[in-house]
Amino acid sequence: MSDDFQDAAPIARKTMVLFFLLDTSGSMGGEKIETVNEAIRETIPIIKEISNDNADAEIKFAVLSFSSGTSWITPSPVDLNSYKFQDLTAGGCTDMGEAFAEVASKLDKNAFLSSQVGNLAPVMILMSDGEPTDDYKRGLATLKQNKWYKPAIKIAFSIGQGANNDILAEFTENMELVIDTDNKQMLKKMIRFVSVTSSKVGSQTKGTAQSKQDQVAEAVKEEVQSSIADSETEVSGGW
Repeated sequence: MSDDFQDAAPIARKTMVLFFLLDTSGSMGGEKIETVNEAIRETIPIIKEISNDNADAEIKFAVLSFSSGTSWITPSPVDLNSYKFQDLTAGGCTDMGEAFAEVASKLDKNAFLSSQVGNLAPVMILMSDGEPTDDYKRGLATLKQNKWYKPAIKIAFSIGQGANNDILAEFTENMELVIDTDNKQMLKKMIRFVSVTSSKVGSQTKGTAQSKQDQVAEAVKEEVQSSIADSETEVSGGW
């Protein structure tokens, strides 16, 4: 190999941030939060590989928990090559509106989208098992005013029987991207599937925002139908 090739600097890549908005209220305690923790831990190495193999875009990871208030588990988007996920615990209320507003405050080049090369539209995955206990409409309105909201890929998990799917659909703007999960096996499987699929699609530099959202929606619809069919032949308890 010539010295010219040895000295060549790697081509800078754009960044795509994968946001997790995780309900850690008291009702998420026990198997629910344990399943979320386990699924995210198992998913990180897969997304890391997708990012490392992508010549066009790097995937970074940002986790916001919300209960009585919000807390960034990642103070800024992290490189998955050096990140170790810390298990979350549950307790408190469901301040979803505050979570929406907090994410909106970070969708800015002076905050979480500070890449010098440029950013692709983010992926935002919301998980909740209950009704918001604050003014979610005000927080969601703030998020929707952010220019990154519309092109973002947005998916929501409705965990158990207590979540309000209509509210979650206000966030995703597509009921097909609200995934209703009532048992541990399906939740874990779908977290992994959605995280990996949306990361692959979202980190592509080609394609419009709408075509990417449609691609994810179709993949999710097919996987949900497949999972439901599989569950009919299995014995699995719900929450």
